[in-house]
Amino acid sequence: MFQTPDYQSHDEFKIRSEKLQKILDLHVDPYPAKWTPEDKAGGLEKNFEGHEVGPSESAEEGRTPHAKLAGRLMLFRAMGKNAFGHLQDDTGRIQIMFSRDLTSVANYTPQGEELSHLKFIEKLIDLGDILGVEGHLFRTRKGELTLLVRQVTLLCKTLLPLPDKHGGLADKEVRYRKRWLDLITNQEVANTFRIRATVVRMLRQALHEANFVEVETSVLQSIYGGAAAKPFLTQLHSLKQSMFLRISLEISLKKLIVGGMERIFEMGRVFRNEGIDRNHNPEFTMLEAYAAYWDYRDMMHLMETLCEKIAIELHGSSKIVYEHFTIDFKAPWKRLTLKEAIQEYAQISVDDLNDDELKKTLLARTDLDPLQVDKASRGLLIAFLFEELVEEKLIQPHHILDYPIETTPLCKPHRDPKLRKEGLVERFESYILGNEICNAYSELNDPTIQRKLLVDQAMRREEGDEEASPLDEEFLEAVCQGMPPCGGIGMGVDRLVMLFSGAHSIRDVLYFPFLKNVQ
Repeated sequence: MFQTPDYQSHDEFKIRSEKLQKILDLHVDPYPAKWTPEDKAGGLEKNFEGHEVGPSESAEEGRTPHAKLAGRLMLFRAMGKNAFGHLQDDTGRIQIMFSRDLTSVANYTPQGEELSHLKFIEKLIDLGDILGVEGHLFRTRKGELTLLVRQVTLLCKTLLPLPDKHGGLADKEVRYRKRWLDLITNQEVANTFRIRATVVRMLRQALHEANFVEVETSVLQSIYGGAAAKPFLTQLHSLKQSMFLRISLEISLKKLIVGGMERIFEMGRVFRNEGIDRNHNPEFTMLEAYAAYWDYRDMMHLMETLCEKIAIELHGSSKIVYEHFTIDFKAPWKRLTLKEAIQEYAQISVDDLNDDELKKTLLARTDLDPLQVDKASRGLLIAFLFEELVEEKLIQPHHILDYPIETTPLCKPHRDPKLRKEGLVERFESYILGNEICNAYSELNDPTIQRKLLVDQAMRREEGDEEASPLDEEFLEAVCQGMPPCGGIGMGVDRLVMLFSGAHSIRDVLYFPFLKNVQ
């Protein structure tokens, strides 16, 4: 049978369970269906900041502002005929005062002096319990805004204690695994998720204002593609076939562009069966947008103006402070080609070196696998140089342009004949604080070139490259139907939130990041 959880054997759980039974015996409902607060802790603090409210005597006489709010009891201390506490809701905390003479417990009839209204609170209410309180505001002698509680309603009796107030919730893994405790005890965490919500809202709002239509496409796919990544595999039992969780939104959205939807975007989860670190989680939120008759330079402008607007709304300026860096999102951002970036930040002139010299440089200055270097084409060697020697130095916002075609099978060859001959494509990636924030193309719509590139990628997959995608004949058929000139962009929403919230790890901006199972 099912095993009893360990916490039910703890003294605190047993004591609180006994209190719960006493509350039930007193005919007080510890879990009422509804209670309607009218105020918020943070709102009261803001509304009355710098304003006279009145002393406690005026509150006792009901001559000060009335307030009604709900939240979790985070502190409690009895002081003779009064008791003080802190009530926390989703906007902050406010001090509350219970009075022996003035505070009553809703739906409770006192059982003599041994269990008066105040004694009910002292003996049967615990830290962490959720209360509804109503009364009048006043300021203490120290100037702290306080609510004199006229009536308290028990809204939820808790059976488990909050983390120790001195030790706190220090273990990062426990904080991620038990996010509800993290949110209760660390108010800055809730602020991070408010920033996340603002970033998501602004991204959607800006795209809607630019006449993009939001769409939703399949998460389960029979053929995956659109990125270099290893997929998650699952089974669709009713059809007895293998399915994949999508690694990208790209292929489905391009099919809609072919169908005549000229400006579209999707924001949703994608899944990649790869490493986990401060910048990577197996599932993450991706935003991809496609616009017919745009190119990659239009997407460059879209990206930088989006980020500048978000910075100004959240921080009141295009400049934000992240750890010890001041990052300026003001458009336009610095633009460098891939080769120019290697020259500026690694002091290597790619065009002055032949393939063997590029390989020797890589082996001398990086820890890359010699076999991987030896097999690489010239375009991949240049990409390796950038990834290994340049990326981490791109602190301020940069757009890095014009990548080798080997890195990008879904991108249009460069319109400049000289650069096209060099095997470059119209692609840019945006970097901030050494991390890639977005990837964008002038999308490839030549079905002949597209087939060749996807066949090459499928062959690499058959040779053992787990991140290469299988051949998607349905997508190629759609491209043959005719896709207009198109600009496309994909951005990692979680990484944007990390920037704007000051979070060090992607786990800090995901409500429930992936964690290894506890045995």
